[in-house]
Amino acid sequence: MPRVNRNFVLLLLLVGSCAFLLFQLHYYRKYVSKQTGFHILNPAGHVTSSDVQWLLKKFLSLAQHFRLPLFLADIRALTLLSQDALQQHNQMPHDPQCIFLCTGQPVTSFALYANLWKYDPGFLLAAQQRGFELLELQGEDPRLASLDTLSGREIPLHFLFRLHGYTIHVVLLYERSGNYLWHGAVRLNANMDQKFAPFQLLDYGQHAGAYDRLELILTVVDGLDVQLPQNISNFLMQHQHARFLECRHQDARRFLQLYPDDSSAAAHDFRRKAKLLLSVAAQTLAVLHVPFWISSGTCLGWFRQCNIISYSQDVDIGIFISDFRPDIVAAFRDAGLSLKHKFGKVEDSLELSFLSDDVKLDIFFFYKHEGVMWNGGTQAKSGRKFKYVFAPFTLCWAELLEVKVRVPCETLDYVMANYGVFWNVPVRSWDWKTSPRNVIENGMWPSKEWAELIQVY
Repeated sequence: MPRVNRNFVLLLLLVGSCAFLLFQLHYYRKYVSKQTGFHILNPAGHVTSSDVQWLLKKFLSLAQHFRLPLFLADIRALTLLSQDALQQHNQMPHDPQCIFLCTGQPVTSFALYANLWKYDPGFLLAAQQRGFELLELQGEDPRLASLDTLSGREIPLHFLFRLHGYTIHVVLLYERSGNYLWHGAVRLNANMDQKFAPFQLLDYGQHAGAYDRLELILTVVDGLDVQLPQNISNFLMQHQHARFLECRHQDARRFLQLYPDDSSAAAHDFRRKAKLLLSVAAQTLAVLHVPFWISSGTCLGWFRQCNIISYSQDVDIGIFISDFRPDIVAAFRDAGLSLKHKFGKVEDSLELSFLSDDVKLDIFFFYKHEGVMWNGGTQAKSGRKFKYVFAPFTLCWAELLEVKVRVPCETLDYVMANYGVFWNVPVRSWDWKTSPRNVIENGMWPSKEWAELIQVY
């Protein structure tokens, strides 16, 4: 009986095994991968357009099943959907099955109104059963923080769902007392997986953010039913300037322990009037699309004690001169304010002051020149001019007296420019011509121009 060649047998077994593995792979890709809950990436190991579309459809179907009205908040996708980009995008080659949602990034962002999130464990469990890995990020609820009680309650801020290396980011938007939407920053604990998602690519969470309330529409995007902001261009603009700074409640609490606030009836009455005046100013300028920020003593009060300074007896705001509109005065008059004085001109040291219920609203216009920013001041009786110089700053959202306002993001530098290193010590005797650390004399107005440049009513 001839002897069987051992090498030949091993070769047959190897060929048979390879053929069986190829058959299994073919069967899996052709049949099993199309079943719910299973999927496979392309041979190169990358997420393709069809992968993204399949994954998003799977996730959105799950959210709809649990009645979670997510809306598309992905900045890249919304940019492609914006009216300005549609024409340009239509001229580019793209996957006909996934035009807008396939942005080339390994993450897609959605948002959800937090009051609609019932913390249904069924949704999270169902997502995990369908293969999604979950990372929930929480933080303290700032709506419960106050000078008397610091919030210790944790609320969900962000959900990250990961499948096959692709991340779906859900950011929760909370309603704040200033009638705006807020989301928290992403903060990773030491025990969390720092590589769970491409955190540097997230559209939301590098810092807290604030948005106006949104109108949503339901439409079809790449064959999927998706809600998105009705005014996409406005939402994209808001996102560029959404950074939000929370009031420093702990520092304010320590300050008020050293310097108790005035609790007199007169102080309460001033705060009430100041809140109303600030709200009217915010609404009036919003209609005109003129951005402003709280300045001078009003900014100091927010930064130092999370409140208005009762003995300041006025409200101060700043506006870049590039945002000036000639109809500002008429708009404030229509809102019930009277013009108290107008100093300077658009080209130099413009300042407006209005009066409402015995409380003054000072509007300082800021100029940019040779790497600094400055606003002017004028002494009415002498025509002397003053200049208050600041290092360049950017603007962030904040909340004061339950009103959504802007503040300089570099708040400490801004405050110290005006009030020096002892800004944290109250000063009741203040001379606007000599007390500020950043004031310099800036000449005089020609006497023949006083009638035009120094108007007191």
